[in-house]
Amino acid sequence: MKKEPTTKMMNGGGGVESKPRKGLLPDYLGSVNMKYVKLGYVYLLSLSNTFCFFLPPFLLLFIFVSRFLPILAYPLFIFLLLLIYHFLTPSSSVFLLDFSCYRPPDHFKITKSDFIELAMKSNNFSETSMELQRKVLEQSGIGEESYMPRVVFKPGHKVNLRDGREEAAMVIFGAIDELLAATKINVKHIKILVLNCGVLNTTPSLSAMVINHYKLRHNTESYNLGGMGCGAGIIAVDLAKDLLNAHQGSYALVVSTEIVSFTWYSGNDVTLLPPNCSFRMGAAAVMLSSRRIDKWRSKYQLMQLVRTHKGMDDTSYKSMELREDREGKQGLYLSRDVMEVARHALRANITTLRRLEPSFQHICVLATSKKALDEIQKDLKLTEENMEASRRTLERFGNTSSSSVWYELAYLEHKGKMKRGDKVWQIGFGSGFKCNTVVWKALRNIEPSRHNNPWNL
Repeated sequence: MKKEPTTKMMNGGGGVESKPRKGLLPDYLGSVNMKYVKLGYVYLLSLSNTFCFFLPPFLLLFIFVSRFLPILAYPLFIFLLLLIYHFLTPSSSVFLLDFSCYRPPDHFKITKSDFIELAMKSNNFSETSMELQRKVLEQSGIGEESYMPRVVFKPGHKVNLRDGREEAAMVIFGAIDELLAATKINVKHIKILVLNCGVLNTTPSLSAMVINHYKLRHNTESYNLGGMGCGAGIIAVDLAKDLLNAHQGSYALVVSTEIVSFTWYSGNDVTLLPPNCSFRMGAAAVMLSSRRIDKWRSKYQLMQLVRTHKGMDDTSYKSMELREDREGKQGLYLSRDVMEVARHALRANITTLRRLEPSFQHICVLATSKKALDEIQKDLKLTEENMEASRRTLERFGNTSSSSVWYELAYLEHKGKMKRGDKVWQIGFGSGFKCNTVVWKALRNIEPSRHNNPWNL
């Protein structure tokens, strides 16, 4: 008897033999690793092929029951088919399912008097430096309940990577945990991850830290944005938007933060001291989707995003940067021209935005300082109601950098101000110099959340 030929496929160093069977389909089980079959099935369910997956069984079901249905039922079948197609196919729109802003534990709260007392006990600052910080703090617009890591005040301690990683893990994981609990999204369905943090850039990256902690998929599109300042949160949304258009029918997780222990300056160069008095702990996590079916449970739809970069101008480029003093201590430098630079960048941004989105019901201006908010209110002729979310966020949480505009939107939700059809305008500024703005439209009346809102008592 003639012997049938066999084929051998190597799998991790071992051989697996399979024999072809006459009259049957090829033996795929013998030539394909089953974990890839399982992975492909997951993709089929979660990505844009969802409609194609459900169409064949739906057609078979219709053929089976059609013999029992009158011909008048055929239009109903077509309508249901179109309805299924509408909901299961990807959308070119980007929807915001939900977002979460982290509120640190109460033992991280710091009053103005606590700040001054701890700074003095650290023995890092001269009398002149302490007096400057006291003056800036009083004029900052920050209240008595913002949050700071105590390690920066520890006498004789030099902030290290371990301090930064611990703070990053606390605020980032805290925000993501609350978001996942609110959206009920399985982390295995997250296709895109974009994380931004200006000063702390580690190896492995903070985005890799998130992937490792939550065990995201091995093919997650992961991006870590650094050195882009307080306006990077909107840049992260813009990148996620483009990736969602490239991978339609996917989920994107956007995380925005700044690590305060790495923005802290412990020297006596008066040009580097002001940021000590404004930056505070915080992080925001945002879940975006390009799945059409998610529109009905999403809070917002992205309407417009405009980015303006003034880096070609030397004055703008040098207006905000990370520097070292004569002793090699690192701190953030803000030039005297920074407000004028921001004014020109905002005007250029509005010139583009105004042609696209002429009216807004709500505004969230990056909460950097009272002086900055005063100047923007004056330039844009905004009312106190327009500035309420920004001023209250600055007072309660301080400048949380790129996540600030999300604390402001959370404030509007907490006050029950976001109604169906309302548009909210988020404005962020960053080093480079950049002005970035984004417009969201509420898809429903947003009820105050009992769980993942940092403004809840």
